[in-house]
Formats: sequence, C-alpha cells, structure tokens
Amino acid sequence: MNYEALKLDNQLCFALYACSREITKLYKPFLDKLGITYTQYISLLVLWEKDNITVKSMGKKLHLDSGTLTPLLKKLEAMNLVTRVRDTVDERNVYVSLTPNGIELKKMAIEIPNKLFCCTGLSLESAVVLKENISSLLLSLTPSDNSK
Repeated sequence: MNYEALKLDNQLCFALYACSREITKLYKPFLDKLGITYTQYISLLVLWEKDNITVKSMGKKLHLDSGTLTPLLKKLEAMNLVTRVRDTVDERNVYVSLTPNGIELKKMAIEIPNKLFCCTGLSLESAVVLKENISSLLLSLTPSDNSK
C-alpha cells in the first residue's frame, strides 16, 4: 500500500490552514494598534465596503454562521464600533451599521493591506494569481443558493 496521500506535506488542506494562520499572525501587530482581532477586522471590512447590512448577509460574505457572528458583533457593539437594530417589518432580520467610531477606524486601517502585502514577499502578479486561484477554489467548494 502506498501511504503517500496520508503525508501531511501532501495535504492541500494543511498548506491552506498553515498559510492562513501565518498570514493572520502577520496582521496581529497592526490590529493590536487598533484594538481589534482579525475576525473583527474582516467583519469591519464588510461594513466598510457596504454599511447597514443584515447579519445574514454578513455571515454569507464572511462564511460564518450566526453562532460565530453574533458574539463577534456584540463585542464590536460593546466597543462602540457598530450598532445592531432589529427590522421593524421583519423581526428575523437584524441590521448592522457602523458607528462614527467604526467609520473613523477605517481611516486608521487604510494602510494595513499594503503593509501586509509587503510582509508576504510576493510580487504583485504572484499575489493576484494566488488570490484568484484561492477564490476560485472557495467558489467551487461553496454550495450555491440553488442547491438548498
């Protein structure tokens, strides 16, 4: 029997996992200055792109379930970075919006993507191709809305 397929170094999942952890570590010093975690940062990225969206929309964009997202949003709300408001027409929907402090934090975070890119040592072309390949893989692994 050939057990090559079971070697850790041959696992795509492990390479992606380890790389993700290392990149997240690179963010830490920059995010510590802002007083936020990586997961809080990516949540804010969603809101900085489009404010006043539903928790469900945020979860879909971030690939997070409500059990993970709700405590995260509660923490951001306690930090006075976002507000959550239940829809008066359909109470199942909760809208998340940036506070003035959350909007101000965007200005403080503006340099983070460039600083992180410099830490990777990748060329711009390599980074673009890598991001496209990973995004394509994610898309192929994500069930479409039609399959539910």
